[in-house]
Amino acid sequence: MSVEAAVLLPVALTLVALLVQPVCVLYTRSVMASTAGELVRLAATSRADEGELRAFALRRLAAVPEVSLFHVGGRSAWDVRVEGPDEEGTVDVVLEGRVRPLPVLGVLAAALGEAEGDEVVLRVETSATARADWIGGDYGDWIGIWE
Repeated sequence: MSVEAAVLLPVALTLVALLVQPVCVLYTRSVMASTAGELVRLAATSRADEGELRAFALRRLAAVPEVSLFHVGGRSAWDVRVEGPDEEGTVDVVLEGRVRPLPVLGVLAAALGEAEGDEVVLRVETSATARADWIGGDYGDWIGIWE
């Protein structure tokens, strides 16, 4: 029985590692995508400056554990870029973080994503227009109703 256990235990642990790593990366990407969507809406509907938008994003991204399977580098390692809103009300958001995958999946993860050394770059890009196409005029026209 001990020979079977000596073979079965490493195989079982390898299978668990193969199942856990994608779940960790998927969780990180889902938190990043949710944060990017909220950041687009905030940037389009408020007058927050770049520092306030970054602080908002970092509060949301704090839901990602500081474990290398989920994220590497702590709060300061997140790259948060917000552009807009422009004349049409379009806001572009890019969130970027890094994951250090398990050695078993390092080669596969590097093949599927952008790799930098032993880390894989996770990037979420979101763009949205906060202003509907059917709305005419600009802000001045809208407040002119009450003048």
